[in-house]
Amino acid sequence: MSMLELGYASFPILLIMIFLRAPIGLAMFLCGIGGLYFAMGGTTMFMAKLKSETYSTFSSYSLSIIPMFLLMGQFATLSGMSSSLFKAAESWLGHKKGGVAMAAVGACAGFGAICGSSLATAATMSRVALPELRRYGYSGGFSTATLAAGGTLGILIPPSVILVIYAILTEQNIAKLFLAAFVPGILAAIGYIITISIYVRINPKSAGTRERVPYSERITALMAVWPVVLLFSLVVGGIYLGWFTPTEGAAVGAAGTGLVALVSGNLTWKIFVDSIIATATSTAMIFFIVLGAGLYNSFLALSQVPQELSSFVVGQGFSPWTVLILILCFYLVFGCLMDSLSMILLTIPIFFPVISVLEFGMPAEHVAIWFGILVLIVVEVGLITPPVGMNLFIINAMDRETPMSSTYRAVMYFVASDLIRVVILVLFPAITLFLLPG
Repeated sequence: MSMLELGYASFPILLIMIFLRAPIGLAMFLCGIGGLYFAMGGTTMFMAKLKSETYSTFSSYSLSIIPMFLLMGQFATLSGMSSSLFKAAESWLGHKKGGVAMAAVGACAGFGAICGSSLATAATMSRVALPELRRYGYSGGFSTATLAAGGTLGILIPPSVILVIYAILTEQNIAKLFLAAFVPGILAAIGYIITISIYVRINPKSAGTRERVPYSERITALMAVWPVVLLFSLVVGGIYLGWFTPTEGAAVGAAGTGLVALVSGNLTWKIFVDSIIATATSTAMIFFIVLGAGLYNSFLALSQVPQELSSFVVGQGFSPWTVLILILCFYLVFGCLMDSLSMILLTIPIFFPVISVLEFGMPAEHVAIWFGILVLIVVEVGLITPPVGMNLFIINAMDRETPMSSTYRAVMYFVASDLIRVVILVLFPAITLFLLPG
């Protein structure tokens, strides 16, 4: 069997392991070391490669940004920021038809700006918003679907752990990716609010109303979210203005949210230790997936699969837009079956070389950033797409009274909103890129 054939044969093996419910990191790790062993034809060369690949993966300074952003999210959860964000949004929007659900989306967007994790955003905001949605007569399926969709804003609005991983894999500027994700993230939040408005008009019994809050209380509630505004401006603004590197910015953000949690009285020694352990656990899980992907992608590079695939696509004379649409459809389908981090780590080393050789009428850096944002959005859709969208299961686990089928029916409105946004961003790349310098 040739090297190329060995590379192609690894794909069905990997998929079989995944569908047999092997952890994705373990599946990629085993396929990677197995492929490298057979490709190198001996234990000595294989062990040397295993040692060097492990060292080169974990000695990357850029990876240190991940535990910092995860710790920032842990502290943000503890400091009461999620509650203050929701109360502020609810005071301004709650009296409108569907307003409490709109407030939940707005709070998810704000919390995502300091959390960077979709699952954490969905879980945290559910604890705050679900009781209020129930209190004002919102149906179970509509409530859970809203919070599941709002949770996806956690990985799109910067800072985002997934964007950091994409930047490392494609050797792009993290600050520019964060800047490019800002407008699509705002569009996502606006799209969800419009979706809620449409849903409650089609299903008027799915949402109740609440009394209008006086402007004095609205201003007071708005002033309570100053830590979120300050931290977001300090971290993202500081990175963009060159005050510090992304890693330093993540450290500043973690320290800042920890300080806010301490001042608010929510950070005890036990909670601090629990936060460190939770961050370490999540970091270890992510790093193991990164290692597995690194070994598997090294094997694929050795087998020349990405290069052959790029040459094949170019040789067929396909339109660049056709190739892009097919890749996005692939992400949409498999995003329903795999988590977003695994999808990015597994597929970007294969698809990015293909995209980078196609001509879209833009500089190569802009194509890479635009493609990264599109991929992130489509993978995000997979988090709320039946049958196995991870956010759906997290929210429903917190609301056992709501049948999953009710959530499925309601969430399709939000999926439609996401797909419309993808089409707009594909047709008009300038929406993503116009904030970039130069």
